[in-house]
Amino acid sequence: MTSTERARPSSGRVRIAQRTLRTDRWWLGPTLTTLGLAAFLVYGTVRVLQQDHYWVQEHHYLTPFYSPCLAQQCAPDAALFGRLPVEFPPLIPYALISLPILLLFRVTCYYYRKAYYRSVWQAPTACAVREPHRSYTGETRPLMLPQNGHRYFFYAAFAITAVNTWDMAIAFFHGTDGGFGIGVGNLVMLVNVLMLWGYTLSCHSCRHVFGGRLRSFGTRPVQYWVWTRLSTLNNRHMYFGWFSIATLMTTDAYIALLASGAITDLRILN
Repeated sequence: MTSTERARPSSGRVRIAQRTLRTDRWWLGPTLTTLGLAAFLVYGTVRVLQQDHYWVQEHHYLTPFYSPCLAQQCAPDAALFGRLPVEFPPLIPYALISLPILLLFRVTCYYYRKAYYRSVWQAPTACAVREPHRSYTGETRPLMLPQNGHRYFFYAAFAITAVNTWDMAIAFFHGTDGGFGIGVGNLVMLVNVLMLWGYTLSCHSCRHVFGGRLRSFGTRPVQYWVWTRLSTLNNRHMYFGWFSIATLMTTDAYIALLASGAITDLRILN
């Protein structure tokens, strides 16, 4: 083979005759990723369409799956920005604006794209594993074009995370006697908000906002300090992604159990 032939690019994808050349449990990661994402989607869909057990009036607990609550059916105190003057049909979520934005923010996230590309779409599943696809189109097809809007979904998701933070903070001032109080529900919501901020601030788009277009940080010491902290968080973006999914489901399940009367909130203070 001549040097010219060696340098010539391949006319197609790399073909592996065997199903895999791997001897380790390469399938374990993609399988667990698929199961984790499926569990979150199924649980979230069921809870959003249930349209019940989302609000605990006594302690002002509002599940993040229903925040901000906009439907006419929402409990008055649960509607931070007021209620629309119409009742939502059964298949329309009470959090009509925030849920699609948060879903698009997660779906277009660089980490989650890698996760479900490799696990669900198997493009590629793993190194040295044969792919089921004949060609590679990247993100050029119509259904994939919204992936390029991730940075814009980040701005909206940032605002919604701030709303979740307000929901968490105001609940501390609705103790048993109406004053400041702390219950297990407060702590559950606090941990969830911390994970949501960790996921949001560790986003690649957030890091880009503070330093993506600069040639030098020489005259911007404060901006450099923020950028370096965001870069540290960015290294843990995957972990925040999964931890925030876990805390979202945990927070919603705990509030749902309280709202349904299945359990009572253990109070630590007041």
